[in-house]
Amino acid sequence: MKKILIIGVTLTLISGVALSAHAVDYNIDNSHTTLGFEVKHLGISTVRGQFDDYKGSFTLDKDNLSGFSAAVTIQAKSIDTNHEGRDNHLVGADFFDVEKYPIITFKGEALVKNDDGYQIAGILNMKGVEKRIYIPVEIAGPVNNPFGGTAIGLKGRVTINRQDFGISWNKTLDGGGLVVDDEVTLVIEIEGHAS
Repeated sequence: MKKILIIGVTLTLISGVALSAHAVDYNIDNSHTTLGFEVKHLGISTVRGQFDDYKGSFTLDKDNLSGFSAAVTIQAKSIDTNHEGRDNHLVGADFFDVEKYPIITFKGEALVKNDDGYQIAGILNMKGVEKRIYIPVEIAGPVNNPFGGTAIGLKGRVTINRQDFGISWNKTLDGGGLVVDDEVTLVIEIEGHAS
């Protein structure tokens, strides 16, 4: 069974095909998925980016959440903020240090239902540091796709502190404040297809 990374996911259940009575393995469809992030710059604007090279899968059965698992592997060097100079800085030692830490991983260990919906608990490993994170989630679908299979959508946002992962570069502005905020919001939109 393959696993998939869901770093920060918000999942929404919408009407459609009922989830199977047994766990279904889904592979991430990279052409319809975004693993992105947002971070404040200079305290006045938001820089957005994403990772372009990743793979993963997850196992889900709405009627038996204990069977949930997820895993994703991201190539850190694939970071893309639509600015070559900034991306070169981000992959260097000041930020992700991709020569030493080439991959980011997430292992989803549990999916639980609460009053607000669902939440994924899992381990995010970034720059050699492992931290447990809890991601509020929504599940969209599953639905039958036009090619005879089943698809499901996961969507979410979760905020982490980059300092917790040793990503600490910054500069203080003359008037106070920082060039790059410590809080980073992970923005995830995943389309999974039954394997």
